[in-house]
Formats: sequence, structure tokens, C-alpha cells
Amino acid sequence: MCGIMGYVGRGSARDVILNGLARQEYRGYDSAGAALRVGGEIKNIKIVGRVSELHRLVYADEGTAEAVSGIGHTRWATHGGVTVTNAHPHESADGSVVLVHNGIIENAREIRSRLEADGIKFRTETDTESPCQLLARIYAGNGGDARAAMSELCGSLSGIFSLVILFRDRPDEIWCARRGAPLVAAHTDEGGYCASDPTALLEYTHDMFFLEDGEFAEITPDGIKFFGFDGEERVKKSIFLHWDSAMAEKGHYEHFMRKEIDEQPNIVRLTIDAHTVLTSVDIEGDLNMPDGKPLASWIREIRRVQFVACGTSHYATLVARGLMESLDNALDVTADVASEYRYRSVPGGPDTLAVFVSQSGETADTLAAARGARGRGTRCIAVTNVRGSTLDREAGCALLTTAGPEVGVAATKTFTSQICLLNLLALQLLKSRGTLSVGDEARLIGGMRALPTKQQALLEREGEIRALAEKYSGSKGFFFIGRRESVPLTMEGALKLKEIAYLPSEAYAAGEMKHGPIAMLDEHLTVVALVPNDDLREKMLSSVAESRARGARIVIMATEGDAEVAAMCDDVLFVPETERELFALCGVIPLQLFAYHTARTLGRPIDMPRNLAKSVTVE
Repeated sequence: MCGIMGYVGRGSARDVILNGLARQEYRGYDSAGAALRVGGEIKNIKIVGRVSELHRLVYADEGTAEAVSGIGHTRWATHGGVTVTNAHPHESADGSVVLVHNGIIENAREIRSRLEADGIKFRTETDTESPCQLLARIYAGNGGDARAAMSELCGSLSGIFSLVILFRDRPDEIWCARRGAPLVAAHTDEGGYCASDPTALLEYTHDMFFLEDGEFAEITPDGIKFFGFDGEERVKKSIFLHWDSAMAEKGHYEHFMRKEIDEQPNIVRLTIDAHTVLTSVDIEGDLNMPDGKPLASWIREIRRVQFVACGTSHYATLVARGLMESLDNALDVTADVASEYRYRSVPGGPDTLAVFVSQSGETADTLAAARGARGRGTRCIAVTNVRGSTLDREAGCALLTTAGPEVGVAATKTFTSQICLLNLLALQLLKSRGTLSVGDEARLIGGMRALPTKQQALLEREGEIRALAEKYSGSKGFFFIGRRESVPLTMEGALKLKEIAYLPSEAYAAGEMKHGPIAMLDEHLTVVALVPNDDLREKMLSSVAESRARGARIVIMATEGDAEVAAMCDDVLFVPETERELFALCGVIPLQLFAYHTARTLGRPIDMPRNLAKSVTVE
């Protein structure tokens, strides 16, 4: 989950490396470092802390202005404490190799023991030093053949890794390799680049090469050569990312998260416009069915649908599952977290459709689950935000969200875009089965087209939500309660408070409160109740009354015009009326803003919360 950056070319290496690390700091923040080649010397500068401190130290060394190649790293510690010694880049004992790494080397101890027995002195506690020392040994032993050394090294390592490497005696080259952990490369007239995340390269180009598992590359100022781990050269095509580079900039906003919350109405509008015609869903042409069959003939054989994802993406799939179940109760629809799905004996085969959802397309558990499903002969569709990501390439059939780059660690706009796209996919699947009525299709598409205006109206009530956040930020904890369509939204609301405000917050189906959680209620705990004006409203109000009777403070999110609820709570927040199945797409915005302003009131580092990384690329 670390961030890595490499550059070799004709520009300022320190500018490129530090800018790239700053754009990837959400991937790792315990420590940071940069190794810059200045003449015949490699200056390796490392710190415990943020990229801003690394920037200060690097620029204090005037000699680094001359660097035209280098590698950098932001660390999210797994092996070894957070110290300057353990920070990357690492240098081999003989000084011939400097290396950064994202992932986990599973046979690091074995490699280390063997090399230490041969007299090589290790300096760190990390698993990363093992491939660094091993590569130096291999390189010295084969007479300085970098390509052969890379092939042998990659074949010797177990686990997940992306590596970027400087050889001291090869001033015009950087080398990189990938198995499991993401890695993207690019080339322009100014030189060659590589990074963990494409957002780090958008300033320079939108044409990128996504390394596949089992590939390494040689990058020079004049071009990039790709090889398999067997050492054989490969031909790769670049992929053009249709991302606005301004979306990776903070602009006038204090935090990326706040900016990304504001982008949601436009993202919903783009998604609807891309996949509908008037009041009819039209997503089939974007599915690129792997066997060339139209979706309608493909889906007729399906008896079950399995949604699989992690974290916020999982909650998005729960919304889509609810939509499908409400319209077609003859179809067996499930939604699993990927880390459990991959280890369960779930049904599979050609009568099963599995939909795998991952913002980054690199989530380790989701990728492993998808590979397992394909191995069982299950038909798979990926929903991801990154063209060229591993999930996009491996699923066989993929849909891309329109969110663009999301920098804040806590997902906001990607959650909304996933729900929107998954709902459209669900409608298309039901339409292909012949179980979606014309009336329901028109009703839901019309409801989705009306959402951006309603979402914008909620954003304009930020002051009201900020006041609520400031009022309740001293609570010892929060319960979020709801029913049916609201339950996934309670999970997301609770998760956002945990992620960025570090406050205990739990989500419950309201009917479960009497089965244990109600024992926790007192005057120090706040209950956030989601009470849309639907057929379960009265049951929700009964749960609210039970919570209020136990002394808890109550905040209700209700449908505009529901004047009765104000007498049953301490505060009420009204949201525009929507179709029942679409409530999450409106209700999520106040919950995001509430979490944001609670965290801001408490002085939390909102865009880079502790212990978390944007893309979880290790199990």
C-alpha cells in the first residue's frame, strides 16, 4: 500500500519525484524518501513523516537540482518499525543497487538468512532489504547484466511486490517490476516515468502502460522496454486515461475529500447520460461481452448473481442487491465481502454471474476472489474506476465508473458513482431477463435523472450540516439505524466517522436494536436515524422512540415535508423526496458532510487518516 515513483530523463528529477510522491501520499505516510542521481553519486534522503518534510530536506541540498534520474517512496509500514533506517529507498551493502518496494516479500526471512550466512550485513528490519541485497549479489555474479539479474530476482521472490530500482553503474536507466502490487509506466519527450498510481503521472501524460503481473521494464530517456519474468521482451500498447488532470488537484478547497463530495452531482449526471436513452437503460454496448454474445442471450442462462467487494464498495453492492431483489424475487442475489467470498465454497459455473467492484481495480482480496470465480467457470463482470487496472484486464468484462481520480482516502464520489453504475447494470440485467417492467424502468431512470439537482440542493445546505457536526462532535459514540434500502447507508455513514473522525460508530438494521445494542444507549451516545417517507416509516419511528426513551440524543434524516418527525428528535435534517430504491444516492451526501465537519472540528488529518491507505493491495 506504499507509493512509489521513478523518473529518468531530461527534466528535474527532484521535481518529478517529489511531485509524484505528494500525489501518492495517501498510499503511505509513515515515512518517505528519495534517491537522486547527481553526477556519479546517488543521494539517498529519508525522513520519518510527511512528504512536505522530505521536500524541505531535498531542496536544502542544492546539488539535487542537477539530478536527472531518481526513485522515491512513501511508506505504510508492514515489516519493521517506523524509523529513518527502515524508510525507503534501501541500498545494498556494496552500494550497487538502490531499491523501493510496495507489497510484501513472503520469503524475505529465508533470503536474509542465506545472505547473512554469506557475510552480507543487513541494516534494516524490513522485508524490502532482502530483494535489494539479493539483486546486488545476482548482478555482481552475472557480470553486470541488468536484464538477466532482474529476471533471476523476480523468479526468486515470493509474495506481492512492485519494485523500482537504480543500478549505480547505469546512470541512464531505472528498472521496475510487478507481481500483484500496481505499477504504471509512461514516456514523453522529457523522459520515462513509473508510479504506483496513474494520478502521479497525469501532469506529464495521459498515455500509460499498466504493467501486468510477471512483467518488468527498463526505462530510459529514450523509451521503455518490457519483459516477462523469463527475460523475453514483450510488446505492450499504452492506454489513454480520459481523466481531467484538474480532478487530481485540490484547487481552492481545504481538503480533497471536500472537493470530491462537491463533484458528485456532475458524476451522477455523466453516468446517467452515458448509459441511458431518455427513460430507458442502455448499458449493454459498454459491457464488451468476452464471447461476443449479446448480454440478453448471456444472461438468460444465469440463475444467481453474486456481488463481491470490500469496504465502501461492498456497501454500494448492497444497494444494488436491494434494487434487484425488489424487482425480481426469482433471482438468487447475494452480496459478499471479498475477503470472505474467496474462502467460502460458493456456487459457481456458467449459470452464475459474479460482479466484482473495486475503486482502484487493485484490491488484493477482490482480485483473488475474481480469479477464484473465473477458475470455477463463473461469468464475471468488473466495475472499477481505473482503465487498465488489474481487475479491468483480468475480469474478462468490465464497466468503468466516471468518477475520475479520487485522492481522499475516504471514498465519496466513487461510492456514488458505483451505486449509480451498479443500479444501471442491475436494471439492464433484469431487462435482459424480461423481468423489468416498462413502468419501473421509466420510473427509476427518471428518478436517477432528477438526482443531480437534489444532490446539489443538499450541498448548498452545508452550513446546517456543519452546525450539527460541531454540536455532536463531543459524543462518545454514534449508532446509525435504518431499514431496508437505508441499511447500507447506515454502514457507510458509520464507516466515514470511523475513518476520518476516529469516533466509535456502529450501524444497525433498526429492528436489531432490541437484540443487544440498545443496552449501550445513554445520554452520551447519539443515534442517527434514517427515516425516509416509505412504508417502513412507522416502524422506524418506533425504533427512534425506543432510543429516545433510553436517553440517547437523536438526529433524524427525513423526507422533506415530514413535519411530524421534528417532535421526536433533538435535530432533524430533511432530504429531497426520491424513489424509494434511490434513497442512498441522496442520503449519502449529508452523511459525508457530517463526517467531514466532525473530523474537521476535531482537527483530524482528513485526507490521510491514520492507519489507512487508499488502495489495499496486500491481504
